[in-house]
Amino acid sequence: MNFNDLNLIDPIAKALQEEGYTQPTPIQAKAIPSILQGRDLLGTAQTGTGKTAAFAIPILQNLTEKDLRNNNIKALILTPTRELAIQIEESFNAYGRHLRLRNLVVFGGVKQGAQETSLKRGVDILVATPGRLLDFISQGIISLKHLEIFVLDEADRMLDMGFVHDVKRIIKLLPPKRQTLFFSATFPDEISKLANSMLTNPVKVEVAPVSATADTIQQKVYFVEKENKLDLLTHILKNDISDSVLVFSRTKHGADKIARKLQSHKISAEAIHGNKSQNQRQNALNNFKSGKTRILVATDIAARGIDIDELKYVVNFELSDVSETYVHRIGRTGRAGADGSSISFVDGLDLLNLKSTEKLIGKKIPVEKDHPFHTDNLVAEKRDSNNKPFTPRPKPQAKENIGYKKPKNKSNFSRNK
Repeated sequence: MNFNDLNLIDPIAKALQEEGYTQPTPIQAKAIPSILQGRDLLGTAQTGTGKTAAFAIPILQNLTEKDLRNNNIKALILTPTRELAIQIEESFNAYGRHLRLRNLVVFGGVKQGAQETSLKRGVDILVATPGRLLDFISQGIISLKHLEIFVLDEADRMLDMGFVHDVKRIIKLLPPKRQTLFFSATFPDEISKLANSMLTNPVKVEVAPVSATADTIQQKVYFVEKENKLDLLTHILKNDISDSVLVFSRTKHGADKIARKLQSHKISAEAIHGNKSQNQRQNALNNFKSGKTRILVATDIAARGIDIDELKYVVNFELSDVSETYVHRIGRTGRAGADGSSISFVDGLDLLNLKSTEKLIGKKIPVEKDHPFHTDNLVAEKRDSNNKPFTPRPKPQAKENIGYKKPKNKSNFSRNK
Protein backbone atom coordinates (compact mmCIF):
# COMPACT_ATOMS: atom_id res chain seq x y z
CA MET A 1 0.00 0.00 0.00
CA ASN A 2 1.08 3.58 -0.60
CA PHE A 3 -0.48 6.94 0.30
CA ASN A 4 -2.12 7.15 -3.12
CA ASP A 5 -4.36 4.26 -2.06
CA LEU A 6 -5.83 6.23 0.88
CA ASN A 7 -7.96 8.62 -1.21
CA LEU A 8 -6.24 11.73 0.08
CA ILE A 9 -6.98 15.11 -1.46
CA ASP A 10 -4.35 16.58 -3.78
CA PRO A 11 -2.96 19.32 -1.44
CA ILE A 12 -2.24 16.73 1.29
CA ALA A 13 -0.86 14.18 -1.17
CA LYS A 14 1.46 16.86 -2.56
CA ALA A 15 2.68 17.82 0.94
CA LEU A 16 3.38 14.17 1.80
CA GLN A 17 5.34 13.78 -1.41
CA GLU A 18 7.39 16.86 -0.50
CA GLU A 19 8.06 15.32 2.92
CA GLY A 20 9.35 12.18 1.22
CA TYR A 21 6.47 9.97 2.38
CA THR A 22 5.64 7.09 0.05
CA GLN A 23 4.26 4.18 2.07
CA PRO A 24 2.15 4.55 5.22
CA THR A 25 3.29 2.86 8.42
CA PRO A 26 0.98 0.11 9.78
CA ILE A 27 -0.84 2.44 12.16
CA GLN A 28 -1.32 5.02 9.40
CA ALA A 29 -2.68 2.41 7.00
CA LYS A 30 -5.12 1.14 9.65
CA ALA A 31 -6.18 4.44 11.22
CA ILE A 32 -6.48 6.94 8.35
CA PRO A 33 -9.42 5.29 6.50
CA SER A 34 -11.48 4.95 9.71
CA ILE A 35 -10.81 8.53 10.82
CA LEU A 36 -11.73 9.81 7.35
CA GLN A 37 -15.08 8.05 7.82
CA GLY A 38 -15.66 9.97 11.05
CA ARG A 39 -15.28 6.94 13.34
CA ASP A 40 -14.02 7.12 16.92
CA LEU A 41 -10.68 5.38 17.29
CA LEU A 42 -8.80 3.64 20.11
CA GLY A 43 -5.13 3.35 19.19
CA THR A 44 -2.39 1.39 20.93
CA ALA A 45 0.93 2.33 19.38
CA GLN A 46 4.57 2.27 20.33
CA THR A 47 6.45 5.55 20.02
CA GLY A 48 8.08 6.05 16.64
CA THR A 49 5.37 4.29 14.63
CA GLY A 50 4.09 7.39 12.80
CA LYS A 51 1.14 7.95 15.13
CA THR A 52 1.00 11.74 14.71
CA ALA A 53 0.57 11.49 10.94
CA ALA A 54 -2.05 8.77 11.50
CA PHE A 55 -4.41 11.33 13.04
CA ALA A 56 -3.11 14.62 11.61
CA ILE A 57 -3.56 13.70 7.94
CA PRO A 58 -7.24 12.66 8.16
CA ILE A 59 -8.09 15.55 10.50
CA LEU A 60 -6.71 18.01 7.95
CA GLN A 61 -8.71 16.38 5.16
CA ASN A 62 -11.97 16.19 7.14
CA LEU A 63 -11.78 19.84 8.21
CA THR A 64 -10.88 21.05 4.70
CA GLU A 65 -14.20 19.68 3.49
CA LYS A 66 -16.15 21.72 6.08
CA ASP A 67 -17.20 25.36 6.37
CA LEU A 68 -14.16 27.29 7.62
CA ARG A 69 -15.60 30.79 7.60
CA ASN A 70 -15.99 31.09 11.38
CA ASN A 71 -13.22 31.40 13.97
CA ASN A 72 -14.28 28.48 16.15
CA ILE A 73 -11.79 25.81 17.23
CA LYS A 74 -12.77 22.70 15.32
CA ALA A 75 -10.10 20.20 16.40
CA LEU A 76 -8.24 19.91 19.71
CA ILE A 77 -5.19 17.73 20.26
CA LEU A 78 -4.40 17.38 23.96
CA THR A 79 -0.90 16.18 24.80
CA PRO A 80 1.12 15.99 28.04
CA THR A 81 4.35 17.92 27.29
CA ARG A 82 5.38 21.12 25.61
CA GLU A 83 7.95 19.38 23.44
CA LEU A 84 5.41 16.93 22.09
CA ALA A 85 2.84 19.68 21.55
CA ILE A 86 5.32 21.72 19.49
CA GLN A 87 6.22 18.74 17.33
CA ILE A 88 2.57 17.84 16.70
CA GLU A 89 1.89 21.39 15.53
CA GLU A 90 4.95 21.19 13.27
CA SER A 91 3.46 18.03 11.71
CA PHE A 92 0.13 19.76 11.07
CA ASN A 93 1.99 22.66 9.45
CA ALA A 94 3.97 20.27 7.23
CA TYR A 95 1.06 18.11 6.05
CA GLY A 96 -1.29 21.09 5.71
CA ARG A 97 1.11 23.54 4.05
CA HIS A 98 -1.10 23.73 0.93
CA LEU A 99 -4.35 24.17 2.88
CA ARG A 100 -5.98 27.26 4.36
CA LEU A 101 -6.38 25.77 7.84
CA ARG A 102 -4.99 27.72 10.80
CA ASN A 103 -3.00 25.78 13.40
CA LEU A 104 -1.74 26.90 16.82
CA VAL A 105 0.07 25.36 19.77
CA VAL A 106 -0.39 26.62 23.34
CA PHE A 107 1.53 25.52 26.43
CA GLY A 108 2.61 26.83 29.81
CA GLY A 109 5.99 28.08 30.94
CA VAL A 110 5.90 31.16 28.72
CA LYS A 111 3.92 34.42 28.77
CA GLN A 112 0.48 33.97 27.27
CA GLY A 113 0.35 37.23 25.29
CA ALA A 114 1.45 35.94 21.87
CA GLN A 115 -0.68 32.79 22.20
CA GLU A 116 -3.71 34.88 23.22
CA THR A 117 -3.28 37.20 20.23
CA SER A 118 -3.17 34.25 17.83
CA LEU A 119 -6.27 32.71 19.41
CA LYS A 120 -8.23 35.93 18.94
CA ARG A 121 -7.36 35.96 15.23
CA GLY A 122 -9.01 32.56 14.86
CA VAL A 123 -7.75 28.98 15.00
CA ASP A 124 -9.06 25.82 13.33
CA ILE A 125 -6.75 23.24 14.91
CA LEU A 126 -5.42 23.73 18.44
CA VAL A 127 -2.63 21.65 20.02
CA ALA A 128 -2.44 22.18 23.78
CA THR A 129 -1.14 20.97 27.10
CA PRO A 130 -3.77 20.62 29.85
CA GLY A 131 -2.68 23.40 32.21
CA ARG A 132 -2.46 26.25 29.71
CA LEU A 133 -5.68 25.12 27.99
CA LEU A 134 -7.61 25.28 31.28
CA ASP A 135 -6.07 28.71 32.01
CA PHE A 136 -7.36 30.09 28.69
CA ILE A 137 -10.78 28.48 29.21
CA SER A 138 -11.11 29.99 32.71
CA GLN A 139 -10.24 33.42 31.27
CA GLY A 140 -12.91 33.08 28.58
CA ILE A 141 -10.30 33.18 25.80
CA ILE A 142 -11.03 29.65 24.56
CA SER A 143 -14.40 27.96 24.05
CA LEU A 144 -14.75 24.31 23.05
CA LYS A 145 -18.50 24.46 22.36
CA HIS A 146 -18.08 24.06 18.60
CA LEU A 147 -15.38 21.40 18.69
CA GLU A 148 -15.81 18.62 16.14
CA ILE A 149 -12.71 16.45 16.69
CA PHE A 150 -10.91 15.69 19.96
CA VAL A 151 -7.60 13.82 20.16
CA LEU A 152 -6.18 12.61 23.48
CA ASP A 153 -2.57 11.69 22.81
CA GLU A 154 -0.22 9.80 25.17
CA ALA A 155 -3.03 9.11 27.63
CA ASP A 156 -0.88 6.88 29.87
CA ARG A 157 1.74 9.63 30.05
CA MET A 158 -1.04 11.98 31.21
CA LEU A 159 -1.64 9.55 34.07
CA ASP A 160 2.06 9.32 34.92
CA MET A 161 2.37 13.12 35.06
CA GLY A 162 -0.74 13.62 37.20
CA PHE A 163 -2.88 15.23 34.49
CA VAL A 164 -5.81 12.81 34.53
CA HIS A 165 -8.04 15.10 36.64
CA ASP A 166 -7.31 18.03 34.31
CA VAL A 167 -8.19 15.82 31.34
CA LYS A 168 -11.50 14.87 32.94
CA ARG A 169 -12.29 18.56 33.52
CA ILE A 170 -11.61 19.30 29.86
CA ILE A 171 -13.73 16.38 28.65
CA LYS A 172 -16.74 17.76 30.55
CA LEU A 173 -16.45 20.95 28.48
CA LEU A 174 -16.57 19.16 25.11
CA PRO A 175 -19.76 18.90 23.05
CA PRO A 176 -21.27 15.39 23.37
CA LYS A 177 -21.45 15.04 19.59
CA ARG A 178 -17.86 14.84 18.37
CA GLN A 179 -15.28 12.49 16.90
CA THR A 180 -12.82 11.24 19.52
CA LEU A 181 -9.40 9.71 18.87
CA PHE A 182 -7.70 8.14 21.88
CA PHE A 183 -4.04 7.05 21.83
CA SER A 184 -2.04 5.36 24.56
CA ALA A 185 1.01 3.09 24.60
CA THR A 186 -0.30 1.19 27.64
CA PHE A 187 -3.74 0.78 29.18
CA PRO A 188 -3.75 0.65 32.98
CA ASP A 189 -7.20 0.40 34.58
CA GLU A 190 -7.74 4.15 34.98
CA ILE A 191 -6.85 4.82 31.34
CA SER A 192 -9.14 2.00 30.15
CA LYS A 193 -12.04 3.46 32.15
CA LEU A 194 -11.36 6.91 30.70
CA ALA A 195 -11.33 5.52 27.15
CA ASN A 196 -14.60 3.65 27.69
CA SER A 197 -16.27 6.83 28.96
CA MET A 198 -15.16 8.90 25.95
CA LEU A 199 -15.51 6.65 22.91
CA THR A 200 -18.55 5.49 20.97
CA ASN A 201 -18.21 2.17 19.13
CA PRO A 202 -14.53 2.86 18.36
CA VAL A 203 -12.35 1.22 15.76
CA LYS A 204 -9.48 -0.44 17.62
CA VAL A 205 -6.00 -0.21 16.16
CA GLU A 206 -3.07 -1.92 17.86
CA VAL A 207 0.47 -1.68 16.53
CA ALA A 208 3.65 -2.80 18.29
CA PRO A 209 2.69 -2.78 21.98
CA VAL A 210 5.01 -1.07 24.43
CA SER A 211 6.71 -4.33 25.39
CA ALA A 212 8.19 -4.53 21.89
CA THR A 213 11.36 -2.86 20.68
CA ALA A 214 11.90 -2.17 17.00
CA ASP A 215 13.87 -4.89 15.20
CA THR A 216 15.90 -2.17 13.48
CA ILE A 217 17.50 -1.08 16.79
CA GLN A 218 20.74 -2.80 17.77
CA GLN A 219 20.79 -3.02 21.57
CA LYS A 220 23.88 -3.44 23.78
CA VAL A 221 24.70 -3.38 27.48
CA TYR A 222 28.01 -2.12 28.90
CA PHE A 223 28.84 -3.39 32.42
CA VAL A 224 30.69 -0.61 34.23
CA GLU A 225 31.26 0.60 37.80
CA LYS A 226 29.29 3.72 38.66
CA GLU A 227 32.38 5.88 39.17
CA ASN A 228 33.59 5.03 35.65
CA LYS A 229 30.41 5.87 33.73
CA LEU A 230 31.37 9.43 32.81
CA ASP A 231 34.79 8.29 31.59
CA LEU A 232 33.20 5.48 29.59
CA LEU A 233 30.77 7.88 27.90
CA THR A 234 33.61 10.26 27.04
CA HIS A 235 35.68 7.37 25.67
CA ILE A 236 32.86 6.14 23.43
CA LEU A 237 32.06 9.60 22.07
CA LYS A 238 35.72 10.31 21.28
CA ASN A 239 36.69 6.92 19.87
CA ASP A 240 33.64 4.91 18.74
CA ILE A 241 30.83 7.28 17.75
CA SER A 242 31.12 10.43 15.67
CA ASP A 243 27.38 11.01 15.15
CA SER A 244 24.88 12.90 17.28
CA VAL A 245 23.80 11.04 20.43
CA LEU A 246 20.80 11.41 22.74
CA VAL A 247 21.85 10.51 26.31
CA PHE A 248 19.26 9.72 28.98
CA SER A 249 19.92 10.52 32.63
CA ARG A 250 17.73 9.50 35.56
CA THR A 251 17.91 12.91 37.29
CA LYS A 252 18.09 16.61 36.39
CA HIS A 253 21.29 17.05 38.41
CA GLY A 254 22.80 14.05 36.64
CA ALA A 255 21.93 15.48 33.21
CA ASP A 256 23.70 18.75 34.01
CA LYS A 257 26.71 16.88 35.40
CA ILE A 258 27.04 14.75 32.26
CA ALA A 259 26.79 17.80 29.98
CA ARG A 260 29.48 19.66 31.97
CA LYS A 261 31.80 16.63 31.84
CA LEU A 262 31.46 16.36 28.07
CA GLN A 263 31.97 20.09 27.60
CA SER A 264 35.20 19.86 29.62
CA HIS A 265 36.45 17.38 27.02
CA LYS A 266 35.54 19.72 24.13
CA ILE A 267 32.45 17.69 23.19
CA SER A 268 29.50 19.98 22.45
CA ALA A 269 26.65 19.04 24.78
CA GLU A 270 23.51 20.55 26.31
CA ALA A 271 21.09 19.29 28.95
CA ILE A 272 17.31 19.39 28.72
CA HIS A 273 15.03 18.78 31.72
CA GLY A 274 12.15 20.18 33.74
CA ASN A 275 14.19 22.86 35.55
CA LYS A 276 15.12 24.52 32.28
CA SER A 277 12.92 27.31 30.94
CA GLN A 278 10.83 26.66 27.86
CA ASN A 279 13.16 28.81 25.75
CA GLN A 280 16.22 26.98 27.04
CA ARG A 281 14.68 23.62 26.28
CA GLN A 282 13.54 24.60 22.82
CA ASN A 283 16.89 26.19 21.96
CA ALA A 284 18.76 23.08 23.12
CA LEU A 285 16.47 20.88 21.05
CA ASN A 286 16.83 23.09 17.97
CA ASN A 287 20.63 23.13 18.35
CA PHE A 288 20.65 19.34 18.53
CA LYS A 289 18.39 18.91 15.53
CA SER A 290 20.49 21.30 13.45
CA GLY A 291 23.75 19.63 14.44
CA LYS A 292 25.10 22.67 16.27
CA THR A 293 25.12 20.59 19.45
CA ARG A 294 26.34 17.02 19.08
CA ILE A 295 25.13 15.56 22.40
CA LEU A 296 21.74 16.19 24.03
CA VAL A 297 21.46 14.93 27.62
CA ALA A 298 17.84 14.51 28.68
CA THR A 299 15.74 13.25 31.53
CA ASP A 300 12.62 11.22 30.76
CA ILE A 301 10.71 14.40 29.97
CA ALA A 302 12.10 13.72 26.49
CA ALA A 303 11.44 9.98 26.36
CA ARG A 304 8.33 10.30 24.20
CA GLY A 305 8.19 13.88 23.02
CA ILE A 306 11.34 14.26 20.95
CA ASP A 307 11.19 13.39 17.26
CA ILE A 308 14.60 13.70 15.64
CA ASP A 309 15.08 12.61 12.03
CA GLU A 310 17.82 10.05 11.41
CA LEU A 311 19.00 9.86 15.03
CA LYS A 312 21.29 6.82 15.11
CA TYR A 313 22.34 6.54 18.76
CA VAL A 314 20.68 6.56 22.17
CA VAL A 315 22.68 6.03 25.37
CA ASN A 316 21.01 5.11 28.65
CA PHE A 317 23.47 6.50 31.20
CA GLU A 318 21.27 4.80 33.79
CA LEU A 319 18.34 2.47 33.27
CA SER A 320 14.95 3.73 34.41
CA ASP A 321 13.14 2.05 37.29
CA VAL A 322 10.12 1.77 34.95
CA SER A 323 10.85 -0.91 32.36
CA GLU A 324 8.46 0.53 29.76
CA THR A 325 10.52 3.73 29.77
CA TYR A 326 13.39 1.79 28.19
CA VAL A 327 11.22 1.11 25.14
CA HIS A 328 10.22 4.77 24.87
CA ARG A 329 13.81 5.97 25.26
CA ILE A 330 15.37 3.76 22.62
CA GLY A 331 12.37 4.44 20.37
CA ARG A 332 13.93 7.86 19.68
CA THR A 333 16.17 5.98 17.24
CA GLY A 334 15.30 3.37 14.61
CA ARG A 335 12.22 5.36 13.61
CA ALA A 336 10.14 4.70 10.50
CA GLY A 337 12.16 1.61 9.64
CA ALA A 338 15.61 3.23 9.89
CA ASP A 339 18.53 1.55 11.65
CA GLY A 340 19.51 2.66 15.14
CA SER A 341 21.67 1.70 18.11
CA SER A 342 21.00 1.71 21.84
CA ILE A 343 23.75 1.50 24.47
CA SER A 344 22.89 1.03 28.15
CA PHE A 345 25.42 1.52 30.95
CA VAL A 346 24.72 -0.91 33.80
CA ASP A 347 26.28 -0.76 37.27
CA GLY A 348 25.24 -2.56 40.45
CA LEU A 349 22.23 -0.30 40.96
CA ASP A 350 21.04 -0.99 37.40
CA LEU A 351 21.22 -4.79 37.46
CA LEU A 352 17.70 -5.31 38.82
CA ASN A 353 16.32 -2.83 36.28
CA LEU A 354 18.14 -4.68 33.50
CA LYS A 355 16.51 -7.94 34.56
CA SER A 356 13.05 -6.30 34.58
CA THR A 357 13.65 -4.67 31.20
CA GLU A 358 14.75 -7.94 29.57
CA LYS A 359 11.67 -9.65 30.99
CA LEU A 360 9.44 -6.94 29.49
CA ILE A 361 10.94 -7.02 26.00
CA GLY A 362 11.24 -10.80 26.01
CA LYS A 363 14.92 -11.11 25.16
CA LYS A 364 18.42 -10.81 26.58
CA ILE A 365 20.35 -7.70 25.62
CA PRO A 366 23.89 -8.60 24.46
CA VAL A 367 26.77 -7.49 26.69
CA GLU A 368 29.58 -5.56 25.00
CA LYS A 369 32.89 -6.34 26.73
CA ASP A 370 35.22 -4.62 24.28
CA HIS A 371 35.72 -1.36 26.17
CA PRO A 372 38.34 -0.25 28.72
CA PHE A 373 35.95 -0.05 31.70
CA HIS A 374 34.29 -3.46 31.47
CA THR A 375 33.79 -5.36 34.73
CA ASP A 376 32.54 -8.86 35.47
CA ASN A 377 32.24 -8.17 39.20
CA LEU A 378 28.99 -6.21 39.49
CA VAL A 379 26.80 -7.06 42.48
CA ALA A 380 23.12 -6.16 42.42
CA GLU A 381 22.32 -3.38 44.90
CA LYS A 382 18.89 -2.54 46.19
CA ARG A 383 17.57 1.04 46.25
CA ASP A 384 15.23 2.73 48.68
CA SER A 385 12.22 4.88 47.73
CA ASN A 386 14.55 7.85 47.11
CA ASN A 387 16.66 5.84 44.67
CA LYS A 388 19.58 5.74 47.12
CA PRO A 389 21.56 2.57 47.87
CA PHE A 390 19.57 0.61 50.41
CA THR A 391 21.26 -0.02 53.77
CA PRO A 392 19.36 -2.46 55.99
CA ARG A 393 18.82 -1.40 59.60
CA PRO A 394 20.63 -3.43 62.26
CA LYS A 395 18.45 -5.93 64.06
CA PRO A 396 17.50 -4.88 67.61
CA GLN A 397 19.05 -6.87 70.44
CA ALA A 398 16.93 -9.44 72.17
CA LYS A 399 15.41 -8.32 75.45
CA GLU A 400 17.53 -10.62 77.61
CA ASN A 401 20.69 -8.98 76.27
CA ILE A 402 19.89 -5.33 77.15
CA GLY A 403 20.03 -5.40 80.94
CA TYR A 404 16.67 -6.89 81.85
CA LYS A 405 16.70 -8.04 85.51
CA LYS A 406 14.45 -10.64 87.03
CA PRO A 407 12.48 -9.18 89.99
CA LYS A 408 13.49 -10.41 93.41
CA ASN A 409 9.96 -10.51 94.82
CA LYS A 410 7.29 -11.84 92.49
CA SER A 411 4.55 -10.45 94.77
CA ASN A 412 5.52 -6.93 93.71
CA PHE A 413 4.00 -7.76 90.33
CA SER A 414 0.70 -9.11 91.65
CA ARG A 415 -2.26 -7.89 89.60
CA ASN A 416 -4.28 -7.49 92.81
CA LYS A 417 -1.83 -5.30 94.67
